[in-house]
Amino acid sequence: MKRIAVFCGSNKGTRAAYAAAAENLGSQLAKRGIELVYGGGCVGLMGILADAAIKNGGHVIGVIPQSLVIRKVVHKKLPDLRVVKNMHERKALIAELSDGFIALPGGYGTCEEFCEVLAWSQLGYHQKPFGLLDVAGFYRPMLQFFDHAVDEGFIRPAHRELILVEEDAEKLLHRLETFQPPAEVKWIRKTPGKF
Repeated sequence: MKRIAVFCGSNKGTRAAYAAAAENLGSQLAKRGIELVYGGGCVGLMGILADAAIKNGGHVIGVIPQSLVIRKVVHKKLPDLRVVKNMHERKALIAELSDGFIALPGGYGTCEEFCEVLAWSQLGYHQKPFGLLDVAGFYRPMLQFFDHAVDEGFIRPAHRELILVEEDAEKLLHRLETFQPPAEVKWIRKTPGKF
């Protein structure tokens, strides 16, 4: 695995554990020789993550839309910064550059980016692994929602199992590196009923 994209908050959140997890993940990526691909910002968990990777000798690729460069939230110490026109181009380039995906805690953008690559996998557009770094149980409510969607027939159990979840960065990275994609992609149901 050469590169991993990390989606995370542009804020630090209320718990010190979130910043510590971002710093640890950036360090772990660098130590394993895995390049970090992320949103290119210098603020919040994004900045902490990138700083830790750079500090530990890692290569970091930032992908940021022009509008955020103008707002001066761009990380100025990145060895590789790619400026794109808009958020759609940003997400497409991050997905193209990456061999896997991780979400740290974050808000709407983090959840949207993670769910989009998850849906792409479900539809068979890629077979790259993705995981949630569930710091202090941050993603527990979202995982409960996914389980509810399985129970209600909106997510297939095999697709629910696509999400790798760990509280520890080293364990999550190991699972991404050893991930075997399922053969099954999104179904087209011919008759109503259970999966």
